[in-house]
Amino acid sequence: MFSPEDLQSLDRNYFSVIVADEYDVTIMSRNTGHFWYLHNPEYPEKGTIILFHKHKADDKYHLHGRGNSLGQVVRSIKSHDRFQLNGRKPVRR
Repeated sequence: MFSPEDLQSLDRNYFSVIVADEYDVTIMSRNTGHFWYLHNPEYPEKGTIILFHKHKADDKYHLHGRGNSLGQVVRSIKSHDRFQLNGRKPVRR
């Protein structure tokens, strides 16, 4: 379950928040326009977040991955944005 503190921590300059409640978060990256749906069913164990992704509003979501915290999946989304903005090539640091 997402806590109120988790939901408040979403960077609203980076993301347009479409839905945010204790089990579901839907956001759009302002950098790429990609949509992300984060579902936290607390099953099979607490802290498991399922991350879905789509490129355009009309697309269907596809599974992108899983994470153990909202912060972890947000870092994954930002990493994906860097990959996209780098011409779909790995970003060298």
